[in-house]
Amino acid sequence: MNDKYTLKIGDTEIFSEQLIADLSSANEVIKKKAEAIVNERLKEIRVRVGTLLKIDNVSFLIGAGASIGEGGISLASIPLELEKSLHKKPKIPGDPDWLSLFYSTSSAMIGRTLTFEERRTALDGDPDQVPPIPINLEDYLSHLYIWQAGMAEIASNMKITLTEDDELVIMKDAIDRLILEMKFSLTSLVDLPIDDRKGALKFHRRLIKKTLTRPINLRRANLFTLNYDTLLEKAADAEGAVLVDGFVGTLRRIFRPESYDLDFYFPAQTTEGRVHRFDRALHLYKLHGSITWHRCTPDWENPFGLFATFYNQETPEDDVMIYPSPLKYGQALGLPYSELFRRFGTTIAQPQSVLFTVGYGFGDEHVNALIRQALAIPSFTLVVIDPAPKSEFVSHLKQLGDERVWLVSGWQLGTFENFVEKILPDLREEEITSKVMKTYKALAPSPQNIEPTPEDADDN
Repeated sequence: MNDKYTLKIGDTEIFSEQLIADLSSANEVIKKKAEAIVNERLKEIRVRVGTLLKIDNVSFLIGAGASIGEGGISLASIPLELEKSLHKKPKIPGDPDWLSLFYSTSSAMIGRTLTFEERRTALDGDPDQVPPIPINLEDYLSHLYIWQAGMAEIASNMKITLTEDDELVIMKDAIDRLILEMKFSLTSLVDLPIDDRKGALKFHRRLIKKTLTRPINLRRANLFTLNYDTLLEKAADAEGAVLVDGFVGTLRRIFRPESYDLDFYFPAQTTEGRVHRFDRALHLYKLHGSITWHRCTPDWENPFGLFATFYNQETPEDDVMIYPSPLKYGQALGLPYSELFRRFGTTIAQPQSVLFTVGYGFGDEHVNALIRQALAIPSFTLVVIDPAPKSEFVSHLKQLGDERVWLVSGWQLGTFENFVEKILPDLREEEITSKVMKTYKALAPSPQNIEPTPEDADDN
């Protein structure tokens, strides 16, 4: 499998297997020639992506993979950071034994025994030597919610038969507390970046900066994200950009989705009364909520009962987020998510639209359905950036061979960082480079007009 450079447009492979093999050749001549070809094709790809960026309607769908480099967690297993956070919770006399329930339910799902003592000892040791519990976090939370719903308000416990000689007893107060503590821990883990290390937000800032180089006469570009973190907001602040995120207000910012229909202009500076459009603004849609969103009682001034502020870890109980669980599909139909998803579906289904999906594994069917709908529009283009795609959705796209579908994979191109660095162009820099090359070619003498040197004359 080509793990370095894989870029497929419809049925066309941009980098052949032979070209990739030549990159690792022991023959330096072959290797350098292959590197030159790859660099040239990447330049061509940036030009083509630049053309896509000049389409009237440009959107990005950003998933969890784009946050990994800043300390984000993967949900493929139960993150060690989450497990450690559970161990740090204070134990209060009389509390239900929810942490033991965490390990007994995990043991039942993986088919081997895990104990508090065993995991505590392992977590206190070398973190690189501790394997995470091999359960998809969303699957685990799904089971917890199903068991919780099975008891509802009519039972205080339930028994699950594992084998003829073994059964699992789940107390309702313990599972209620376990779900609550896992949600609190998950919320704290998405307060990113995890530290102030050098280079933090580097690629998120470049994404913002490069996207803002689109021609000013086009529609504002759209950043749709499924992440709860505030990396995009922090990157925009660092770049001096304005994000229209659906909230308005000064001291108390409340959700007003009609604000997405507003725009920014400089006041008239000439006698003709011309105005100039502000060129540093993007639209941000947080489809699954945010750690900075909070609930309150709806009223005439705040009909959605939703406001945004700084992240406050002390009050996570009123956070507005769609947690990874089977409930998320139903939650997406409620406010404010239904309004955000309506705008996502409407935006990408407009004529002359392109959607770049970065760090998204196509695991959310309510999102996939809207992308399938957009693919029915002849002028829609989908660019999938994923280092190791595994979803059935992407497998089906590969089989289609549709020229409107780009598949960028492999760890040298398919990550968020490499996409921003190697594929996404800065249109202003590309324009300057193009002008320089045109000027150079225009000034360079043509071969037939070059007078032979004395040495050339002697050779003749």
